[in-house]
Amino acid sequence: MSNMPGNAGTEQTTTVIIGTGLSGLAVAAELRRRGIDSIVVDGLDTSGATPPAVTTSLQRIDTADSATLQERNEILRHLRNYAASHDVDIRSTRAVQLTQVDGNPESTASPQWEVHTPTGVLVADHIVLTRCAQSQLRRMINDFGIAVGRNLAAAMRAIGIYLVGVGELITPSPKEVLRQAKTVGQAISAKVNPDSTAFPATGSLAMLPC
Repeated sequence: MSNMPGNAGTEQTTTVIIGTGLSGLAVAAELRRRGIDSIVVDGLDTSGATPPAVTTSLQRIDTADSATLQERNEILRHLRNYAASHDVDIRSTRAVQLTQVDGNPESTASPQWEVHTPTGVLVADHIVLTRCAQSQLRRMINDFGIAVGRNLAAAMRAIGIYLVGVGELITPSPKEVLRQAKTVGQAISAKVNPDSTAFPATGSLAMLPC
């Protein structure tokens, strides 16, 4: 569902989701249900990366799941089935660098971010992060020269970055992750299609607990 610009190795999409676990698949399914294209990449990695002067390195942070393994696996099964049956674009490549690019102030559709991977660059208006500690996110925002107050999530949303499944000390439960994914899906949808209405969940996605 992504577009290929003239430069080889560069793809443009509406949203890049970093993380193919429960959080990433939940957001991808929510966006797909709303008709918004996205590309999901398999987490963050800095191995072998040499960041340009204006980029921020992304480091992978693993957190433990606080919910029962059975509940998590059941939700994951539904999400994977939904992704497979609805052609959600999921890739095994990892994000290495996240670069903020200058958009055209006269066009709200201008991409804001470049996600650098070993196989190319993904250009997107929105980024969803699922595997970063909040302390690392604060450093990332500071590296971009953006002042961060007490509300980290609000500061990141203002620049087109959304958080799902990210906790400071406690990993959110699967049900909380689904709630966050729905909220982020609504926020991105409102920016992409401000006059659109929400679509009711159908099929396997409707069976997921909220």
